[in-house]
Amino acid sequence: MSRIGKKPIPVASGVKVEKKGQAVKVSGVLGSLQMDCHALIKVRVDESAGMVVVENEHPADRQSRQLHGTMRALIANMITGVSKGFEKKMEIYGTGYSVKEQGQKLVFQVGFCHPVELMMPKGVKVSIDVGATRGNDIPAKFTLSGIDKCVLGQFAADVRRIRPPEPYKGKGIRYADERVRRKVGKAFTSGAT
Repeated sequence: MSRIGKKPIPVASGVKVEKKGQAVKVSGVLGSLQMDCHALIKVRVDESAGMVVVENEHPADRQSRQLHGTMRALIANMITGVSKGFEKKMEIYGTGYSVKEQGQKLVFQVGFCHPVELMMPKGVKVSIDVGATRGNDIPAKFTLSGIDKCVLGQFAADVRRIRPPEPYKGKGIRYADERVRRKVGKAFTSGAT
């Protein structure tokens, strides 16, 4: 049995959970999300207790054991997303690097000979706190936010993949809470012996 899968999911106030067949729809103040559950997993909505229970009817089957905790986590993320939302804070280090928003695109200047444009997925919003870096010490900062944790996390990973942080000077795009392991550069010695 999955320890996470066994936990009932509390439904926040103002959130409505509906189940039709294998489809689970969650709607709240920030929007609505829908997901099709796997056929091996049974979802039960207990409105009187304000809980959603995810049940595994085949505990001996390996795939259903794997899906039990996964489905529970996905439904819990949907409930959190429509009530509070998710956000990812990101930073850009490097002299002359910058980010700006143009319509539904994010445009990055990160050391290439051309600007890099990335289309924002539907439901993801960007707020830019600091648009351009100042030296190597003050980074450009922006925040990605949305209600779907999967879409938001994938878009943040796509943004980071444009210019991952390099280990010598730390230049590149990174998550705000990410620690970059630094390497020592080459040490030159004088030719006199």
